[in-house]
Amino acid sequence: MNKTLLKLFFAMILALGVLAACSGGGSSKTDSSNGESTSDEASSGDSGGEGGEFHIGANLELSGAVATYGSSIAEGIDLAVEEINAAGGINGMQIKVTKFDNKSDAAEATNGIIKLVNQDKVNAIIGAATSGNTNAQVEIANDTQTILLTPSGTAPNVTVNDDGSLNEYVFRTSYIDPFQGTIAANFALEELGVKTAAIYADNASDYAKGLAAAFKETFEAGGGEIVAEEAYVAKDTDFRSTLTRIKSANPEFVFIPGYYEEVGLIVKQARDIGIDVPLMGADGWDSPTLVELAGPEALNNTFITNHYSSDDPDETIQNFVTKFGEKYDGKKPNAFHALGYDSVYLLKDAIERAGSTDPEAIKEALEATENISLVSGNVTIDENHNPVKSATILEYVDGEQVFKTKIEP
Repeated sequence: MNKTLLKLFFAMILALGVLAACSGGGSSKTDSSNGESTSDEASSGDSGGEGGEFHIGANLELSGAVATYGSSIAEGIDLAVEEINAAGGINGMQIKVTKFDNKSDAAEATNGIIKLVNQDKVNAIIGAATSGNTNAQVEIANDTQTILLTPSGTAPNVTVNDDGSLNEYVFRTSYIDPFQGTIAANFALEELGVKTAAIYADNASDYAKGLAAAFKETFEAGGGEIVAEEAYVAKDTDFRSTLTRIKSANPEFVFIPGYYEEVGLIVKQARDIGIDVPLMGADGWDSPTLVELAGPEALNNTFITNHYSSDDPDETIQNFVTKFGEKYDGKKPNAFHALGYDSVYLLKDAIERAGSTDPEAIKEALEATENISLVSGNVTIDENHNPVKSATILEYVDGEQVFKTKIEP
């Protein structure tokens, strides 16, 4: 659907929503303990002042190909909301969350923002987890002046369009792909001491392409040589022929930006054919499913850039790990849990400084965010609505993520 048709469609949906409201509507109920809407209509509540509600929509990948990302973010959101509401809320308002499962699909993500804005009357949206599913919401967020905060959509064009224009109401909690790609290249050159590398990326993914481009530029600028560049497509399952070409180029290191479903199989098959050099990716690897697909042994001598580590001794992180374990039966939180949690607190900080639920005021407060302490780092929002903060490098050892180092921006 092109942009003009999308606008016309959305305008029609809005008009139908107004007519439905005038006809009386139906009753609804939202379970504030977990944020799940229990009917097709959710009351907007009183979000305008003390004693009311601030209504957050969570447009997340709760099923589908990258469901572990969205489900983890949702758990992080729930913990933050529980804490904030127990402490009195935001400026006296309790937070209500309505979740929408976009099924890891861009078209569903668009349906989600239409429902959350028009029907559920949310004040802001957290999500999606991936860049593509976030980009599917951007135009509607801007047109309706709805704050859209992605916890983990790392492609640069989420907040800044290819023509350089800023998406005014769109922000993110994660750093961007070029930052990760640069860190990975410097780690390979300086920490691992390699001089040659191969790149194996999903050629249909903005996420993977952005990471690959940044890695290549930095690696070559640092004196390294890219000896092979290969591509795969999401949902592929047999990578052996391409991996054989990579092996024949004899790289000392292979950079594999992508999501866990394909990467798990790639790592396993790479080891099976005798590629035993270090492999590295980014936050898209961060899922327990990766270990199931690749196997713990195959993941030895692999590394990722990520937003945080639960093993980082930082006091803020360890407090979060403790609270998360208490709520979720001892489970150790991953980076997506932390980013979901941080997204709520980033929004809370902006609303409190704005002293208002007006989206323009919240937008301006988010833009003015400076050195707020979150689990994933001390965050300052730059002119492109991106956080400036540290990154973490993790190593897989027998299937477990081990904290390696923290890189400051």
